[in-house]
Formats: sequence, structure tokens, C-alpha cells
Amino acid sequence: MTLFSAPADPWSHRTRIVLAEKGIDIEVVSVTPGSLPEDLLDLNPYHSLPTLVDRDLVLYDSRVIIEYLDERFPHPPLMPADPVTRAQFRLALYRIERDWYGLLEQIDREQDRRQLPRLRKVLLDTIMQGIELFQLRPFFLSEEFSLLDATVAPLLWRLPSYQIELPPKAQPILKYESRIFSRPAFRKALSDVERSMRH
Repeated sequence: MTLFSAPADPWSHRTRIVLAEKGIDIEVVSVTPGSLPEDLLDLNPYHSLPTLVDRDLVLYDSRVIIEYLDERFPHPPLMPADPVTRAQFRLALYRIERDWYGLLEQIDREQDRRQLPRLRKVLLDTIMQGIELFQLRPFFLSEEFSLLDATVAPLLWRLPSYQIELPPKAQPILKYESRIFSRPAFRKALSDVERSMRH
């Protein structure tokens, strides 16, 4: 089993978090986007990262990868067993990916530097709109660490490197960050590039 992972990419980061949380020992190949190894080009028609190879199975969508890992290695479970709650979690994942990650990608792609402050503010405002979700339970919408946390954490970790600072009224988010970022699995999942984002 091999994971081809980008060292600075939040999609790869969340996949590495899931691997670390579950204690799955697989080969993680760090790949620089734009210089993918030949075998990966053959395996993945989209030439995207992360890509998971498990014998004859090749997965190249990070959501599909993390759900596959959760089902293939069921302990500890990172999704609820109840179908209704599970569907709600999937919807929350979709919204985080579309709204928060979507804005992060816009910032990365923006050519006009004058637009960056506006995009940063939109991302910060969007995160702040969900502040009560960080207050309800110890983890995001849950009593236990889940795939939602593995998805939210990489984005929050990157905020300083995008020159986005959480305001003092974001205490619930800051406390959540402190709880998640101190987890051994989170620390283990960080690449060297990601470590440098906070130092």
C-alpha cells in the first residue's frame, strides 16, 4: 500500500492525518506537484495528489481515499455508524470542501494580488460563520475525532501562511486548534513543509 502525497497540499495532509490516527503503516511517497513519477502518471488519469495504491486498486480523490481507509481499517472508526448521522457528516464534508477549501484554492490561483485581501477576508468570514460548531462538542460536530476534524485541521493549520489571523472573538476555534494540533497523530502527519507554516 502506497500513498503518493504532496508535502504542502491540504488534501494530502488530511489523508496523512487519517493514516496517523488509525496507525496505518504504509509507504508515503512525497511528490512535488508538476514532477510526478512515471508510474503515478500511468496509474492516475488526472495526475493529481494524493493518490493511494492498494494492490490493484488505485484511488485518486482524497474524500474517496479517506472513506476507504476508514472502512478498510475500521478501528478507530472516524465516521458514525448511524446512516443518518453519517449522511450529515458527508454533507458537512462536502460543505467544508466546497466553501472553505474552495476559497483556499481561489487564493492559490488568484493572479491579481490586489484581490488577495478580499479573498482572505471572505475565507475568514466564512470560517467565523461556523464558530458555534466549534463550541458544541470537543470535536467538530462530534464527541470523537472524525474525518471532519481530519479535513478542518489542515485548513486551520495553514491560515497563518495565508496571512489570515483569527480574531480574539474566535476563542472557540483557537481552543479547538490547540486540542487538535497537540494530538500525536496530527504532529506525526505533518510534512517538513507543513511544520514550517507555523514557525
